[in-house]
Amino acid sequence: MRKDAADAPPGRRTSDRVTEIWTGRAHNRVQWLLALGGFACLALGIELAVDSSWATGIAALAMSVVGLIAVGLLVLFGTLAFLHVAVKVDKDHLEVRCGHVGLPRRRIPLAHVVDADFAPRVTPRQWGGWGYRWRPEIGTAVVVRRGEGVVLSLGDGRKFTVTVDDAESAVRHIRDRLKPAPARPAA
Repeated sequence: MRKDAADAPPGRRTSDRVTEIWTGRAHNRVQWLLALGGFACLALGIELAVDSSWATGIAALAMSVVGLIAVGLLVLFGTLAFLHVAVKVDKDHLEVRCGHVGLPRRRIPLAHVVDADFAPRVTPRQWGGWGYRWRPEIGTAVVVRRGEGVVLSLGDGRKFTVTVDDAESAVRHIRDRLKPAPARPAA
């Protein structure tokens, strides 16, 4: 049975044969609360700089203003970068883009992928929080929310995990594009 492009899920393009490009996303709306906290620190730092009397205690006031603005900017941009993740798999690469700007970004050639697995439950706790994470015993991950994810086994022995909606479909799509392992000669 042929699936028309109008019947395809949003963000997926189909053809008469195999889907050419798979795209998926994952969102974390809780991060907006953290971004608001960063904005509040930034606003407080600006408020202190504008409305305070700079006649006495200039060093303490300057450190407070600079500290609040720095923390506010770090929290604001750090959380906005991981509000969502977009994953795209084409015939040669898997590409992961984070946030509205698309940074950080990771592009993995499928020629470097040995296998792809479905992870039914990826949690920020197992990775040490949200964001772009690295743990030597587990590998690298982009975790924007708790839930399903894709785990890639790379040719160099490392693993890369990304949380994304409809991860099972992504794994099938990646496995369809992996080159079969060379046959070993009989001993």
